[in-house]
Amino acid sequence: MSRRVEQKKAARVVREQIARERRRQRALWTSVAAAVAVVLAGMIGWAVYQTQRGGEYTAPPGAVANDSGIPIGDGPVTVDLYADFLCPACRQFEQQVGPTLDQLVADGRITLVYHPVAILDRLSDDAYSTRASAASGCAAAGGKFSEYAAALYEQQPAEGGPGLSTEQLIAIGGDVGLDTGSFGRCVRDDTYRGWPAHVTEQAGRAGVSGTPTVQVDGETVGSSADAITAAVDAAG
Repeated sequence: MSRRVEQKKAARVVREQIARERRRQRALWTSVAAAVAVVLAGMIGWAVYQTQRGGEYTAPPGAVANDSGIPIGDGPVTVDLYADFLCPACRQFEQQVGPTLDQLVADGRITLVYHPVAILDRLSDDAYSTRASAASGCAAAGGKFSEYAAALYEQQPAEGGPGLSTEQLIAIGGDVGLDTGSFGRCVRDDTYRGWPAHVTEQAGRAGVSGTPTVQVDGETVGSSADAITAAVDAAG
């Protein structure tokens, strides 16, 4: 009887040792997995940052001092608008708040600086955000940036598929009064292809993490017409 008890105790000790070893191995693999996840997250974050870093670029004529946007108007209060031409919320903003901004510009109250960022390239098959932003640079060179930006939103493609083709981007330029010869060459030659990355990098430095983002004299405000008007009133 005593021997049987001793055998049971020995077996229990062995089982406990095996269980402890399994727990140790699970803890070890959990730690390794966590470490790998941290490394992968860092690599992905760095890759995203790299895609948004500005390299060599050509800015459209008339861009602001750091080449990050196109100024419209010459009022005393600066309103910075950061938007992506593939962003559905930006299209809604253009429809609902665009007329208010246009009126503030027309009244000489603000200088609207439009920053066409390209943060949604991953949501199209052909880097549409970058291509549309670059085409808007061509429109700025032709003196029709505002008109072209509004037209791009009117014909905004859906996320997750192909964007407007090069020829469609050029045709929109013709629709808003741009010369399709010079404008078309600008778009086809990718004259401002490097510029959107620079705009996006500068937006990150300004604390922008999503679109649309509106800043009045450097302070982020709500993206409603009332919020922007109130901020302009306070700044003015």
